[in-house]
Amino acid sequence: MFETSSEKPAPVRVVTEAIKEYLDRLGPIWIEGEISELNERSGGMAFMRLRDTSADMSLSVMCYKTVLASVQPLPANARVVIHAKASWYTKSGTLTMSAKEIRQVGVGELLARLEELKSALAKEGLFDADRKVALPRLPKKVGLICGRNTDAMKDVVENARRRWPAVEFEIREVAVQGSAAVVEVSQALAELEADGDVDVIIITRGGGSFEDLLPFSDESLVRLAGSCLTPIVSAIGHEKDSPLLDLVADYRASTPTDAAKRVVPDIAQEIADIDLIRQRLFRKVTHLLDFEISTISHLTARPVMKDPMVIVSSRVDQISTARDRAARTMTALIDSEKRELKQVRAHLRSLSPQSTLDRGYSVATLEDGAIARDAAKIPAGAHLRVRLAKGSLEATVERRVD
Repeated sequence: MFETSSEKPAPVRVVTEAIKEYLDRLGPIWIEGEISELNERSGGMAFMRLRDTSADMSLSVMCYKTVLASVQPLPANARVVIHAKASWYTKSGTLTMSAKEIRQVGVGELLARLEELKSALAKEGLFDADRKVALPRLPKKVGLICGRNTDAMKDVVENARRRWPAVEFEIREVAVQGSAAVVEVSQALAELEADGDVDVIIITRGGGSFEDLLPFSDESLVRLAGSCLTPIVSAIGHEKDSPLLDLVADYRASTPTDAAKRVVPDIAQEIADIDLIRQRLFRKVTHLLDFEISTISHLTARPVMKDPMVIVSSRVDQISTARDRAARTMTALIDSEKRELKQVRAHLRSLSPQSTLDRGYSVATLEDGAIARDAAKIPAGAHLRVRLAKGSLEATVERRVD
């Protein structure tokens, strides 16, 4: 390396020769990409442009026609692996990869890679059902990613507007196959995802070969679709086609027409449903009114509604019967209590001292009120009070009679 400054700049030849010297020290490398341009010139040389399948980047590649002949004929946008070494042309300051060997990537190898990628993404949970977002009942605006002026675009738009004439579209026409497909579809998807008015996004294209549909199995595009919050409908190819985008999308439509039917309701069916609901509601209200009218009719037909006093008169006899029963019960209770009281009174009377006096006995009491019980203890001259059955007497003891 050499040092430079504004006072001592390096000449162009020195810089370009330094680049060449550095690149010449690099060894060959295996590169995979898609051939977007191929030009076979006279002199035994061929030139091609090798594009990245997931990004807008490319390299210029040259090789001898004999190297290219080993893989001829190549289909359009063929995916290849080349063994090349970087070459720097000092005169023009251009970088070219010189291919020593070219191999076309076969369908079998691509399928194996897709299965490996599919398994890896599935383990990450990118295809899980709980990640799916329900499509809106009636989207405000539908985002549509499709090819330029394709039948798939017309099928989606015409069928959607036939079902719901007021539906609005935000359309992005992009390359749907070839080296630019992944870049343009990803850019369109990011734009529609950022648009707050877009409620659902349809990604569609018609049928094609396995190679034509490869962009829709690109890992970067699949991961971008998996990160979107807006529901995505995938309508790629036909029923038998299954790019990885179908697995990460929130809904997989078998055809563009199916996608249109899925994102918007059928206005004729909605009108029919509204009419059916209106009829059911009318029958329900009518039935309710008839029931209430019948209930009111039954109530007004009752005797009490015709003669309000019947509610009183119908209970007069009940009240009289209850009153008589209460009077009889009370009389019987009083009589029973009287008989019991009489018995108690008689019993008490038989136990009373008065009863004894009535039989001819008397009670003598001393002056202090004590009952005289023993004649021997009463001295002569003692004053006694004698109680008879009727009245009392006062007596004086003259003598004791043994």
